Amino acid sequence: MIVIGITGPTGAGKTTVLNVLRDMGGAVADCDAVYHELLRTSAPLRAELRARFGGAVFDENGDLRRKALGAIVFEDAGALADLNAITHRHVLAELERLIAQAEAEGRPAIALDAIALMESGAGALCDVTVAVTASEETRVRRIMAREGIGEAYARARVRAQKPASWFEERCAFTLRNDGEKGALEAGARQLFESILMKEDT
Repeated sequence: MIVIGITGPTGAGKTTVLNVLRDMGGAVADCDAVYHELLRTSAPLRAELRARFGGAVFDENGDLRRKALGAIVFEDAGALADLNAITHRHVLAELERLIAQAEAEGRPAIALDAIALMESGAGALCDVTVAVTASEETRVRRIMAREGIGEAYARARVRAQKPASWFEERCAFTLRNDGEKGALEAGARQLFESILMKEDT
């Protein structure tokens, strides 16, 4: 089985690419969803957060107060580094479990979907990495249509992220998506078939 890292900025088309791999029998691990699920269910992770940031970041029901935690880490680079170190370690352990599960199920591949694939350390779990990118203008239009937001807000969100070139320079392959969805699907299928064929030889 091969582990494929899929990364790229918002609005580039990662979901379409991931759905192609699903159709080919592959598994998908959404790193952001894994993180939020661990925040909700992992007692060891929550205990570490409580020990580092105090009980005030949890409400009376024991749920994480994300805004309270955000207020701490966004004004303190050391606190942010500590938060990332704690959460990345737990997320990587869960990703390793999901990879083993996919292999046990006989899947041909599993994709790790993460905008922070490289920064989180998840890239080190991958056999190959793929950047899904698009121009700024294309991404702005897609985000506006997808989320029903105005151009200024969509543009600000796009510019707050790393440019397409950052992802392209760090990945083995790039799927550029400035055209129609069908073209991206065809390109993704061709790329995955090529990657899986190399794995089999």
